[in-house]
Amino acid sequence: MKLAKTLVGALTLAVGGPVFAQSSVTLYGLLDEGINYVNNVQTAQAGAPHGRTGAPLYQMSTGLMQASRWGMRGTEDLGNHYQAIFVLEDGFDVGTGKFQQGGTFFGRQSYVGITSPYGSITLGRQYDSIVDVIGPMQAGSYAGGAYADHPGDIDNVADSQRINNAIKYTSPTYGGVTVTGLYSFGGVAGSFGKDTIYSIGARFAMGPFAVAAGYMHIDNPNQSFYGNNSTGSTTANNLGAVSGVQTNPIYGGFASAGRMQIFSGAAQYTIGSLIAGIGYSNIRFQDLNDPASGTLSLTNPFGYKGNASFNNYNVYAGYWVTPALQLGLSYNYLRGGAIAGKDSAAYQTLNGAIDYFLSKRTDVYIATAYMKASGVDSTGQAAVPYLVTLTPSNTSSQVVARIGIRHKF
Repeated sequence: MKLAKTLVGALTLAVGGPVFAQSSVTLYGLLDEGINYVNNVQTAQAGAPHGRTGAPLYQMSTGLMQASRWGMRGTEDLGNHYQAIFVLEDGFDVGTGKFQQGGTFFGRQSYVGITSPYGSITLGRQYDSIVDVIGPMQAGSYAGGAYADHPGDIDNVADSQRINNAIKYTSPTYGGVTVTGLYSFGGVAGSFGKDTIYSIGARFAMGPFAVAAGYMHIDNPNQSFYGNNSTGSTTANNLGAVSGVQTNPIYGGFASAGRMQIFSGAAQYTIGSLIAGIGYSNIRFQDLNDPASGTLSLTNPFGYKGNASFNNYNVYAGYWVTPALQLGLSYNYLRGGAIAGKDSAAYQTLNGAIDYFLSKRTDVYIATAYMKASGVDSTGQAAVPYLVTLTPSNTSSQVVARIGIRHKF
């Protein structure tokens, strides 16, 4: 009886109490897991050249077509077309349950902000403007996920890195045009500009055609950009191991850059069931040998000085054979990295994918990629392929094939 009276009283208060603004919270996520065959990956071996050899690999891995994640997003109606919003999103490995993004909880996104008829302002850990405007127009969406990313995701179009302590504005869409801008505070006492990041981007979409361009400036990228995860270091190389079994031979040797600049552009056209696109990026690691990057013997073991730049070119297509079956193909060419008498390197990648949707939320796919490298990489060694999510090859070429499943909730 007492319990019944308590429940009735609580219900009366809920009904008779003040009316609150409408709000909602949504739990969502994505799981992507598959089995890979890679013909050659670097494997540690004492006494071998550079301390490693190459071997074929069969493995289970997570997040190819899209990175595995779970998150919460919420809104609260503030009246007069204003809303409070938030997103908390964590990346994880389906096979092991481990956090991704360098062990950072809510490492994919964590922000809060306000939307209005004049646009939105958000604060927290967020995507940069290049990701916002060019990310939807990249080969990975149609031709093999991360295998189709620009080598090493060198221009961050595929959002490998997020921006900490950032404030971002995104406009409404007027006449097909959307603009966005971001600024990340370095938070260094006595030096307002140190370790800051800023980016701008714009996208125009009208009917079947879309075009976008973005720019990002990064001060001290080794710490502010690549080192902003839980496992980031204020002294060591956060771009990737450059000796033994490498993790990023394409540009890992340029961790001592004082500044980094990225310009990227893309265009896409839809003709019936066919989607085709092109993209270009210019990436510059500038003022190498900057002491602010960390311990120079770790961030610049090769003694580089000056600037190293890269140019990336991409073309792709996706075709819906039926509403449930999509085919994709892409080609990417990256060249650059010449500095202080060191030759440049070139990386050519061909990707393909077959994606079959069992439902709106579940699909199975087959993806494959071939990369060929030539020249001299950022570590001063013969260039080798490095496909995102994989260990670099120990030879000048690498082939991978994968069968996987993706489920969204």
